[in-house]
Amino acid sequence: MRMSQLYAPTLREVPAEAEIASHQLMLRAGLIHKVAGGIYSYMPVGWRSMKKIINIIREEMDKKGGQEMCMPIVQPAELWQESGRWSVYGKELMRMQDRHGRDFLLAPTHEEVITSHLKNDVRSYRQLPLLPYQIQGKFRDERRPRFGVIRSREFLMKDLYSFDRDEAGLDISYHKMHDAYTRVFSRCGLNFRPVVADSGAIGGEGSHEFMALSEVGESEIIFCHGCDYAATNEIASVAPQPTGLGEDMLPIENVETPNCTSVDDVARLLGVTNDRMVKTLCYIAIYEQEEKFVVALLRGDRQMNEIKLLNHLGCLELRFATDDEVRAHQMAPGYCGPVGLAEDVYIVADNEVPLMVNHECGAGKKDHHLLHVNYQRGDYRISETADLMLVEKGAICPVCGKTLDSARGIEVGQIFKLHTKYSAKLGARYVDENGAEHDMVMGCYGIGVGRTMAAVIEQHHDEFGIIWPITVAPYEVIVVPVNDKDAWLVEQAENLYQELLCHKVEAVIDDRQERPGVKFNDADLLGFPIRVVMGKKLRDNGLAEIKLRESGRVIEVPLAELAATVMELRAAMFAGLDPDK
Repeated sequence: MRMSQLYAPTLREVPAEAEIASHQLMLRAGLIHKVAGGIYSYMPVGWRSMKKIINIIREEMDKKGGQEMCMPIVQPAELWQESGRWSVYGKELMRMQDRHGRDFLLAPTHEEVITSHLKNDVRSYRQLPLLPYQIQGKFRDERRPRFGVIRSREFLMKDLYSFDRDEAGLDISYHKMHDAYTRVFSRCGLNFRPVVADSGAIGGEGSHEFMALSEVGESEIIFCHGCDYAATNEIASVAPQPTGLGEDMLPIENVETPNCTSVDDVARLLGVTNDRMVKTLCYIAIYEQEEKFVVALLRGDRQMNEIKLLNHLGCLELRFATDDEVRAHQMAPGYCGPVGLAEDVYIVADNEVPLMVNHECGAGKKDHHLLHVNYQRGDYRISETADLMLVEKGAICPVCGKTLDSARGIEVGQIFKLHTKYSAKLGARYVDENGAEHDMVMGCYGIGVGRTMAAVIEQHHDEFGIIWPITVAPYEVIVVPVNDKDAWLVEQAENLYQELLCHKVEAVIDDRQERPGVKFNDADLLGFPIRVVMGKKLRDNGLAEIKLRESGRVIEVPLAELAATVMELRAAMFAGLDPDK
C-alpha cells in the first residue's frame, strides 16, 4: 500500500470527546469514525487490525471443533418471550416493529436463536457435542456509551455456544474454551487474567471473565499473589471474620446519638471501631409481578455488594427504600436496625453478622442506637444469611489466607455455563441411547472484537501513538524515503517495498511529498512495528536505518542486507522472540 493512497485520515489534535488513550488514538490514527453516540465505522486501517483479531479468534475456535455460522441480528420477539427475557432484559434491548406490527429486536446476544436451531435439528445423543459460533454484530442500547468502542452500543462479537449431553460434557467444552481464550488473548499481545465472574443478564451458574489489565478498565478484579484465586469484585468472597470473639455478652443499652446517621459518626461518638457496628440498609427488590421491602445487614466497615444481593434475592432490580417506605416499617431513616422488626419483614444478613458479639446498631428510633446487641442471644432474627460483602484490597484470601490485592481491567471476553437455562425453556432436547429424552446442557462464550483491539492499544502505546504487536498490526513495515526529490533514494525505497511485498510482508511505502517529520510522526501514530528510513546515510555510507517501534532501537544496515534483516526481525516478532537480541 502506498501512503498517498491509504485511507487513514489522521488528526493532529486530541478529540475533545475522547477520555482515554485508546479512544483518542483510534480517532487520531483514523481507525474509527463516529456515526452517533456509541456507534462507529471501522475505517480501512482499523478494519485491517480487526480482521487479524478475527482470524486469530477463528483459528482458535476451529482448533477446538468450533463450526462457524452466521445468525441474523434482527430477531422475532416470540423467541425471547418464550425464554422469558423479552420482559426482563431491560432498556438495553432495542425493540421495534415491522410494517405488520410484529415485534422484533436488535440482538444483544443469540442464545434464543441458536437454541431454536438445535431444537429443530438435533434429536440424537450421537449428534452431540456441538460448538457452533459466529463473529457478527450486536446491539445494546447502553445508557451511557463511552470510551469509544470499549463501551459502545453497536459492536462486533464472537459468540460460541456449546451443546452437550450432560454436565461432564459441559465441563469439557468449558475447559476447551478457557484454553482457546487464553491462546487468543496471548496471540493478540494482551496482558490479561481470567477471573471468576457474575453471569449477569446471560444467566446460568459458573462464569469467568478475561480481563485485560488496565487502569482505565471499568471492572475491578480481586486476586491473590499467594495462590491462583482471582475474581471480579462483583463476586469475590472472603472467609467471614468474627468480631468480639470470646467476649461475654453484655446487656443491651439504648443510647442517644443525636444527628449521627453515618457509621463513622456513631462509632466516633460511642468510642468504638467501625467493625463493631452493623449497618442496616433498606431496599426495595423489584420482581416481574411485585416489589418487596428488604432489610440487609452488614458489618460497619464493609461495603454492600448490590450485585450479590440482587442475585441472592433473584430480583430484576434493586433500589434504596424511600424515607416514607422506611417509616412504614416503624423505623426512623438514618437510625434503622434489626431489633424489634415485624415478623413479615425479610431480613438478610451478611455471613459475618451472626458471628459478631456485642455489636452496635440503629435502634429504629430517631437519634438513638443500641449497644451490645447479639444475634446469638436472640436479640433479633435473620431470615437468611448470604455473602453480601464487596471485597476490597487488603481483605483475606478465602483460599490461602494471604492478603488480597486489586487491579482494574477491561473485560475482553467471558465464558458462561448456562446448564439448561435456555434448552429447558425452549424445548431443545435429545434422546439418549436408552430412548429417554433430556435437555441439552449449554454453555456460551463471547469475545468483544473491537474491545479487544482497544485493550491492545491501551496496553501498547506511548505519547507518540500506537505500538502494535505485530500479530494484530494493520501493516507490519513502513518504508520511508526521506527526500522525495532524490530519485535514487526513491528508487531504492521502491525496490525494497516491492521485494517485501514479494515475500508476503505487509508493507507500506510513504511516497507522499511531505517533510520527514510529518512522515515520522504518522509512522509513530499508526504504530508500524518496523520502520525503514532511507536518507542521507544511505546516500553517503550505504546504510539504511531500521527503527523498532516498541523499543525505539535503531539498527544501521547495508542496503544489500536490508530486506533480509527486515524479514528476520519480523519473523522474530511473530515467534514471540525479542527482536532486540
